Amino acid sequence: MTSKTHRILPGGLIAALALASGAAVYAQTTDPLWDPAQLPATRGTVKQYTLTPRGDVDGLILNDGTEVKFSPHLTGQIVFAIRPGDAVTIRGLKAFALPLVDAASVTNDATGATVTDNGPPGGPDRWATQQTISGRIAAALHGKRGEVNGALFDNGIILRLPPPEAERLQAWLQPGQTVAVRGASLVTPLGTVIDVRAIGASSDQMTELAFRPPAGPKGAGPKGGPK
Repeated sequence: MTSKTHRILPGGLIAALALASGAAVYAQTTDPLWDPAQLPATRGTVKQYTLTPRGDVDGLILNDGTEVKFSPHLTGQIVFAIRPGDAVTIRGLKAFALPLVDAASVTNDATGATVTDNGPPGGPDRWATQQTISGRIAAALHGKRGEVNGALFDNGIILRLPPPEAERLQAWLQPGQTVAVRGASLVTPLGTVIDVRAIGASSDQMTELAFRPPAGPKGAGPKGGPK
C-alpha cells in the first residue's frame, strides 16, 4: 500500500547542498518522516528573499509573484544554496486561492543543491532601530496558511505585521497603496525588514497597531492586569 501525500509538513531538519563545481557539499543526515518528492512541484526564478522582523529568511518571491514559505531556521542553508536570479524547483503544498506554496524542499535547478525542512534548531535575537519610512505597496505577504502577515514595498523593503492587525488594516496593504510605517527596522545583507508598529497615510496620520502581551501562567499576577 503506497502512502498518499500528507497535508501536514514535517518538523526536524535535513539539508544537502552541492555547489555547481562540486567542490563544496553541506549535508545533515536525519531520516525524514515524509518524502518531499511526493509533493507537487512548483518551478520559477527567484526574485528576492522575504524576511522576518529579526532578519531571518522565511521565504522567497518568484518572478511571477508566487510566495514560497519555509521555516526561518533554514536561513543559512537557503542563502548558501539559493540566490535571487536562480531557477528553482519547490516541493510543497499549494494554496487554493493564492499564489502561495508551503515548501518542504527547495532545489537550485542549476547546481542541484537542495534544502529540505525537517525541524528548527533556533537562533539568537538581533538588534533593530526604530524608523519611519514611506513607500508604495507592491504586494501583500502571507504566512503558510495564507494569512496576510505583511507587505512588500516596491523598493524591496519588507513590512511585517501580526496577522490579526494585518487583517484589520488590510486597506493599507493593497498593491498600489502609498503608506507610511513606523517600526523596528533591521538592515541585513539579505534585505531590509520593518516590524511595523504604526501605519497610515503619512508620518503624522498613523494608526497604532494593537499588541497583546504574552500570556503568563494561569493564576499568575493580578486579575485583569495593570490599569
